[in-house]
Parts: sequence; structure tokens; C-alpha cells
Amino acid sequence: MIAQQISVFLENKSGRLTEVTSLLGEAGINLTAFSIAENSEFGILRMIVSDPEKAYKILKDAHFAAKLTDVLCLSCPNTPGALAKALKLLSDEGVFFEYMYAFANGETANVIIRPDNIERCITILQEAKLQLLAASDLYRL
Repeated sequence: MIAQQISVFLENKSGRLTEVTSLLGEAGINLTAFSIAENSEFGILRMIVSDPEKAYKILKDAHFAAKLTDVLCLSCPNTPGALAKALKLLSDEGVFFEYMYAFANGETANVIIRPDNIERCITILQEAKLQLLAASDLYRL
């Protein structure tokens, strides 16, 4: 259930994202999902990749400021209101989200969630019979 996400701090300079994606591509690491948040001086690239440990080592060896973070992947129908129902369930239980990002594939939407209490979030979602992707399945998407 718990997957590893890589966060990379990038200076706001042309070519930095290209460097990251080139390093990963040359190493045969596939990007499943990513999100970029930025401010005026730097951006944070958050990625789900096919081999997080290998990607982390490659990026650190190339002197990128990177870190591994535990996240969850909620898989829900790609229909209006499906995500709102899941989020209401969690917010009613007091779960705080540090961030999330999503990607859809046909009839399924996958939502990467970084909650404040990952174990509690898992319990709530499982008790509600909502689907969490196993890390190994997420890495292969």
C-alpha cells in the first residue's frame, strides 16, 4: 500500500527538468506520475517512478537534492464526484493532506496522497472498502 515518491528540488533554470528526466531515462527508469510546484527561486518535482531506490541513488550521485517520501495511491472511478466522496470520508475523520496529485487512465483515476498520518489513512480507506494500489502495481503503470 505504501509507495515511495521521489521529491527533487530544482532551481528555476532552463534545462534542470531535462537533466532529471534524461538521467532517469538513460537508467531505464520510467515515470508513472509527476507534479511540479514552484515559487520564484525553485521548484519541487514529485515523481512516482518504476524503481524509486535506483532513481534516488542516481539523482543523489548527480548532486540533486532529492528525498524519498511515503505516499498512498487511491484508485477510484474516473467519474464526477468519486474523489469528493473519498476525500469527504477522510476529512470527516480529521485526516490532513500535505498534498496530492492525480492522473487518470480510462475509467480509473489514481490519486497520489501524502496524508499527515499514513497508517490511519490506510485504515479508514480500507474500512470503507476503497481501493489502494500496491506499490508494485503503481510502479508498473
